[in-house]
Amino acid sequence: MRLFVLLIAAGGAGGVIGSIIGDAGGKRALFIGGFLGGLIAAPAAAYLASRLNWIEPREVKGTALGAALGFLAAATVAVNTLSSPVGPILSTLLIGAGGLAGRHLSIRGS
Repeated sequence: MRLFVLLIAAGGAGGVIGSIIGDAGGKRALFIGGFLGGLIAAPAAAYLASRLNWIEPREVKGTALGAALGFLAAATVAVNTLSSPVGPILSTLLIGAGGLAGRHLSIRGS
């Protein structure tokens, strides 16, 4: 559960911080900054989870890849549902789900 929450929080925070930084460059930069911030932060959370001994080192790559793919899906949903706060908020669950799926696949592949 804590890995799921960490991945969601990191992806969401990365997206927000990236958007804040990108806002200085206009609307397009706001979206690009949010996208890049989340795409960096979500997989980085997998490495943090390994350092905290929440996951095994062999699970990091799968978890990071899954979190990155989950963030891509979440960003797609969020951009297409900006008229309501529900879509962007719930889409962050895809980051955690992607990370857990990637971890599961990396365990099965070992």
